Amino acid sequence: MKIENPNPIQWRFAERAEQLQSSFIREILKITQRPEIISFAGGLPSPATFPVEEMKIAFDKVLSNNGKVALQYGPTDGYLPLRQWIADSLSGNGSTILPEQVLMTSGSQQALDLLGKVLIDEGSKVLVETPSYLGALQAFSVYRPEFVSVDTDDEGLVPSSINPVADGARLLYALPNFQNPTGRSLSVARRVELVETCAHHGLPLIEDDPYGALSYSGEPYPKMINMNPDGVIYMGSFSKVLTPGIRLGYVVAPMPLVRRLELAKQAADLHTSQLTQMVVHEVIKDGFLDRHIPSIRSLYGNQCQAMLSALEEHFPAGVTWTKPEGGMFIWVTLPKHIDAMKLLDEAIANKVAFVPGAPFYANTPDTHTLRLSFVTVPPERIREGIAILGKLIAAKM
Repeated sequence: MKIENPNPIQWRFAERAEQLQSSFIREILKITQRPEIISFAGGLPSPATFPVEEMKIAFDKVLSNNGKVALQYGPTDGYLPLRQWIADSLSGNGSTILPEQVLMTSGSQQALDLLGKVLIDEGSKVLVETPSYLGALQAFSVYRPEFVSVDTDDEGLVPSSINPVADGARLLYALPNFQNPTGRSLSVARRVELVETCAHHGLPLIEDDPYGALSYSGEPYPKMINMNPDGVIYMGSFSKVLTPGIRLGYVVAPMPLVRRLELAKQAADLHTSQLTQMVVHEVIKDGFLDRHIPSIRSLYGNQCQAMLSALEEHFPAGVTWTKPEGGMFIWVTLPKHIDAMKLLDEAIANKVAFVPGAPFYANTPDTHTLRLSFVTVPPERIREGIAILGKLIAAKM
């Protein structure tokens, strides 16, 4: 029975809900769904890399051979054979990662949320790169920290800049490999210095590594978790090497922390899909990624080179950009008088989209920066879109 003339609900939202903000990138993606738009905006992996047939076969095999287990509730920490595979893949350089240290999550974004929930109080000092990954800033912002930006240069994070701000900090969040948004990577020497600096201060270091496998040369950088397993929290994901639609990530942490993260996950969603985990393990257990990832590297490397060549040809003097050796992004720095947000409006009117750089800064933004993603755009469209952007920028010089 429907109640007649009910009083309107007086919604009273929590303070944290009042401060929630939509992702700027997600808002842009609504526009870029139009087929006429040449979009360099989304950090989306190319659908051409998705192993559709392998996933279909694995789903059928898991459901046929072990369907009742796959469709049941599972343990919070995740499917043990998959956790063992992850632990084995990360062990090396004298360090051993245990499956008990691995917590499966619903995408790496959930890992960020759980880390914020467990490590950050209101007003906690959290150190981040300049610029940093927007998704991490969003996830941590819910817990109302005090973000402190640490210095970066053309080689990425500057470890020595941590010393003056480390006192009392809860964590340092870093993406050392082909960083989103800049495409920069930390050198081996800087990785060692960063781990040593954080260890000296007793500062937990989050090593977020969704792009590490996407080195165009195939030569991986050493993982910082192997340098100090007791002080480094490692985050990984299957989104960039299989498909983002499965929403499967993981966090690897020292035992005292991973147990707290597990309790926080119990309260959030009980567990990540057992079916998805079993299917992914079925796909990857016999070395599929070793055969599959080189094709992703080749595709992305060719499209990155197409964009770098187009930038050289069409962007005017006074504009600079990074030259990534892997990953999905190029970071462009415009002359200081050009506002990338205003440039975006003109670009969209000319059927091209990108992401202005300002949202990637935790504190003072550089409004004359922007991020370009090249992996979902074929070379001829890359050249067309960059030529349009070059003309728009040149008109402002």
